[in-house]
Amino acid sequence: MLGLILTYWLGKKFYKLAEEYNKSQWGFAILGIVVYYAVSIVSATVLLLIIESFFNTINDYVLGLVAMPFGLLACYLLYKYLEKTWEHKKPKNDILIDQIGKNEEEVKI
Repeated sequence: MLGLILTYWLGKKFYKLAEEYNKSQWGFAILGIVVYYAVSIVSATVLLLIIESFFNTINDYVLGLVAMPFGLLACYLLYKYLEKTWEHKKPKNDILIDQIGKNEEEVKI
């Protein structure tokens, strides 16, 4: 159940970010979910190999909970990277051509 709620939440955050910058909403929602699961699986595998070398057994549920922060961190970093990149490339509409050369008092906002 936690996985479904987390998947929904991650997808929604990436969907809203893509919508804000006029990008493919569903594509980036799916990208966020895939990144989470890919990094979680890779980190769980690495942790499993490390832990299994010292101990004989580990609970699968505990391994999933330990791998979860790595997936969340990867999603957070991707989100911030996309947000920063898209904000930098966003066209600035602060000034219109008709307003060039006018004083601030003459400019109607």
